[in-house]
Amino acid sequence: MQSFTLIRKKIIHYTGFDQKKQANAAFLIGSYAKAENGDFNWIIPNKFVAFSGPHSRSKTENGYPHHAPEAYFPYFRRHKVTTIIRLNKKMYDAKRFSDAGFEHYDLFFADGSIPSDTIVKTFLNICENAEGVIAVHCKAGLGRTGTLIACYIMKHYRMTAAETIAWIRINRPGSVIGPQQHFLVEKQTELWTEGDIFRAKLKGNRKIAVTKILTGVDDISINDAKNRRANRKDTELYSDEDDANCVTQGDKLRALKSKRQAKAATTVPLTVILQSSVQKSKTSEPSISGSADINKRTTRSAARKSSLKR
Repeated sequence: MQSFTLIRKKIIHYTGFDQKKQANAAFLIGSYAKAENGDFNWIIPNKFVAFSGPHSRSKTENGYPHHAPEAYFPYFRRHKVTTIIRLNKKMYDAKRFSDAGFEHYDLFFADGSIPSDTIVKTFLNICENAEGVIAVHCKAGLGRTGTLIACYIMKHYRMTAAETIAWIRINRPGSVIGPQQHFLVEKQTELWTEGDIFRAKLKGNRKIAVTKILTGVDDISINDAKNRRANRKDTELYSDEDDANCVTQGDKLRALKSKRQAKAATTVPLTVILQSSVQKSKTSEPSISGSADINKRTTRSAARKSSLKR
């Protein structure tokens, strides 16, 4: 898909009713994103990107490529990403995103754990008021990242916890782990209620155009011709004693991903069906069937914003 002749093509993945074939199809289409291309995936087109946490400088560690914040700038700008939300401890200076024109927020909670109610509400408030696409990351961009994005999906699209987890894992395999699954099940009713109230408040407001959540997205890679220049002014790595002195869940997930990609590189490539794009993806917020149109709020608490931004 990196070939110039395929630049305007899309991957169309077909499967049947056989459960084994469905599982295989979900894995294959979800594993398209590679670490060397930035290790990030669209969860909801034109709304959420989930990605592995950036580092202070681009490097390869134990076979896994790490990328500096600047490596993401070209792709993020082309796809209207305006907001970055970091859920893990500092591995880069947030000013590198904010100085480049992105809004940056920190909502830290421990690796492999569940978020507090305050973090969930703050995350939802940020996302509901963001002017563009939101890029969310923790260390590996799987557990904490998938959990909070799932909360948004359940609130605004009224999907069940099981449906939400399944959708996120199709797009980004390995997302939502351990107790986070049970947390989402327990949170489902509360988020549905909050979503109903949110939509009731917006009833009668100006309607906005929406697209389906299944809308296709472009090839995901930060390694295009415009983005291969190495940044030679990387700042020093933030000290993070907990992450530096022990192997975290994020480290284990990254190691598994790098092994999977190394194995995949030795196998015979699979044939995919290519279909020409008939139109560019719309830039409006996506919707799932049965959902009411959602209009973003334009007001924002200045005090909360200043306390969250770094």
